Amino acid sequence: MEPRDRLTFQLSYGDCDAVGIAYFAIYYRWMERVYTSWLFSHGLRSGELHDDLGILTVGISSGATYHRPAKVFDELTCQVVLDRIGTSSYTVGYEFTRDGDLVTRGHMAYACRQPDFSKAPVPEKLAAILRTLPAPRFRA
Repeated sequence: MEPRDRLTFQLSYGDCDAVGIAYFAIYYRWMERVYTSWLFSHGLRSGELHDDLGILTVGISSGATYHRPAKVFDELTCQVVLDRIGTSSYTVGYEFTRDGDLVTRGHMAYACRQPDFSKAPVPEKLAAILRTLPAPRFRA
């Protein structure tokens, strides 16, 4: 399976507020979708990482910066990028673009944990997969 580190979609009325501008929280749905699809394209299911890697991942931080408004029927591309790999956590970024221009920049940080939720190192297999992500094109 080809790695799926980006997803292109068209906004609809259900993604927007009453004046037709993308509702701020819809970006999280697309961030999760592109991230889990990308992991799956590498043979990993986020809900089954304990079976595959011996660890769990928990979200510890997330955010988004909105640079330009997106409107109903705009076509956006969400590109997942590597922001940081630490010893027991990592952060992936999300660059939402329209015609190559940055619309929104999001991020999610994940901590690696043992089943009892004590800290665990980022497994080398996961780190190697994370390193296949492109570097950010834009900074928040």
